[in-house]
Amino acid sequence: MSPAETGEARLPEGARPRKQKKRARRRMTGKERREQLLDIGRTLFAERGFEGTSVEEIAHKAGVSKPVVYEHFGGKEGLYAVVVDREMRRLLGMVTGALTGGHPRELLEQAAFALLDYIDHYTDGFRILVRDSPVAQSTGTFASLISDIATQVEDILGREFKSRGFDPKLSPLYAQALVGMVALTGQWWLNVRKPKKSEVAAHLVNLAWHGLESLEQKPRLIGHRRS
Repeated sequence: MSPAETGEARLPEGARPRKQKKRARRRMTGKERREQLLDIGRTLFAERGFEGTSVEEIAHKAGVSKPVVYEHFGGKEGLYAVVVDREMRRLLGMVTGALTGGHPRELLEQAAFALLDYIDHYTDGFRILVRDSPVAQSTGTFASLISDIATQVEDILGREFKSRGFDPKLSPLYAQALVGMVALTGQWWLNVRKPKKSEVAAHLVNLAWHGLESLEQKPRLIGHRRS
């Protein structure tokens, strides 16, 4: 079929068809590039850990050269530190922000739900926090984060202990025990995801609350060991 029959314009003999110009891709701002690198790093650190992630792979997935990663973060350690710091602040903010109830049992429920919500919605972040890293000293550890959260609970327990005739100086010990119990259960639930979140929270609070409710003022060991 001829060009006339198809309605197409006939090109002069020897002329080449003009190539359509490709639309130029918008260049990322420095802030956008930084956020992109953080998102990519966060995903890779969660999947493979600090040691299993390389600057080359981060740069490749971002479509940039390695020097761009170094320019923004000074290297893999710097990127990891920012990712961990963000996740720690997010989790601590979720837990402390959730403690709004007046009744102590409700506060326990809120704290348990806050940690389980974080695991549920920010799974990659939680996986990163519970991993060990050679740069943990500069970025904090999951244990130090749990200690920060326990400090928030400690004040609540201290008031309850005092009102019930218990020694408020023991509240830090009980706060660490309660928060640690929820945190370790959360690590287990991260992989199994059964039972559902509300049931896990209910069972955690059941154990914690009824344990506190029947607390002995001067607990005694029943075994032979005393030290």
